[in-house]
Amino acid sequence: MARPALDLSLYLVTDTGLCGDLGVEPTVARAVAAGVTTVQLRDTGCSDAEFVALGLALRRTLSGTGVPLILNDRVHLFRVVGADGVHVGQNDTDVHAAREQIGRAAYLGLSVQTPGHVASALTQPQESVDYLGVGPIWSQSTKGDAADASSPEVLAAIVAASPWPCVAIGGVDATNAAVVRRSGARGMAVVSAICGQPDVTTATRELRQAWEQAA
Repeated sequence: MARPALDLSLYLVTDTGLCGDLGVEPTVARAVAAGVTTVQLRDTGCSDAEFVALGLALRRTLSGTGVPLILNDRVHLFRVVGADGVHVGQNDTDVHAAREQIGRAAYLGLSVQTPGHVASALTQPQESVDYLGVGPIWSQSTKGDAADASSPEVLAAIVAASPWPCVAIGGVDATNAAVVRRSGARGMAVVSAICGQPDVTTATRELRQAWEQAA
């Protein structure tokens, strides 16, 4: 049975440090209430036990909202958390291996930076992947090991080459949401545009409005 399509329009990637005193759970709860459509739990600095605890807490937070929980890498914790899917990078778990671990019913996202990465992904069965995370498009400071920023033109080229829906990440905010949408991307992934903002609800609503007005 085919997996229901993800709503990638406003995709939140968590950052425990940026969330600060408010915390990840309340940040996610407020952001989802204000319009976030997909949540990815990313915390590269915590232990597996801490990651599972946070994942289970977010599952409770998202229960009944219809918003899926995606784990960043840590494929081996997918079933423990009971997540809806995983997202892997170019240097993380192999796509085929990840799909074998999570099964056909779960979502699998893949990070790409170049059209060449798309060409490589196309050597796998198309059903192996559900969407591509493309970026960083603009300069960013939330992921220390990220590739260099590319450009909106590279984003558009990847979208054109990809049979999968694409979500742009890296320096994405309300000021460039229209550029992202004009590229053909299905959504924008944000970290600091929500995490650590003084008013998470207002920040999320501004992102949501910018995306919708760009239609």
